[in-house]
Amino acid sequence: MAFHEVRFPDDISRGARGGPERRTQIIELASGDEERNASWANSRRRFDVAYGIRRADDLATVVAFFEARNGRLYGFRFKDWGDYKSCLPSKAPASTDQAIGTGDGATTAFHLVKRYASGSQTWVRTITKPVAGLVCIALGGTEQGSGWSVDITMGVVTFDSAPAVGVAITAGFEFDVPVRFDSDTLDVTHDLERLGSITSIPLLEIRR
Repeated sequence: MAFHEVRFPDDISRGARGGPERRTQIIELASGDEERNASWANSRRRFDVAYGIRRADDLATVVAFFEARNGRLYGFRFKDWGDYKSCLPSKAPASTDQAIGTGDGATTAFHLVKRYASGSQTWVRTITKPVAGLVCIALGGTEQGSGWSVDITMGVVTFDSAPAVGVAITAGFEFDVPVRFDSDTLDVTHDLERLGSITSIPLLEIRR
């Protein structure tokens, strides 16, 4: 997949609007009851970054970023300021935040994940774009300063030696969302007061 490991400008993404979406089919029966079926097993995020443009320089930055990605052709990283940590927004990531596996004495590679729990229900999100230098790992609750590496382009943690049988493997991290522009056109309005504006700049999460 065509992807550039570059992040959309943080100062503009901070003013973005958007979040997760799901697709559910709802069939209304003759009785008035309904049947609901999930078309997607996982959610997909949409954003509109036009709200983050506050001055002419921001507009120029977005146009340059759009041109460098060839519109919708190349994906890129995006910081979702509402959800970019393995923990709550008010806390700092810790190596025990998220369970990513259990040692079996043979497996050395484990994928980063984040769990979203409410009541008895939990949804597990695969994290593919962790931020370099902001991943920490623990084995059995003890943070590991070495003996492992992480592929920041795929979100896979690899240990030099397989964790022992039954050992809990946990991780803490910050992460980006892989997205692309959802339009091959930027509709720029030039005016005297704001020196230019864009009504909408849609981004769509890339799911692999």
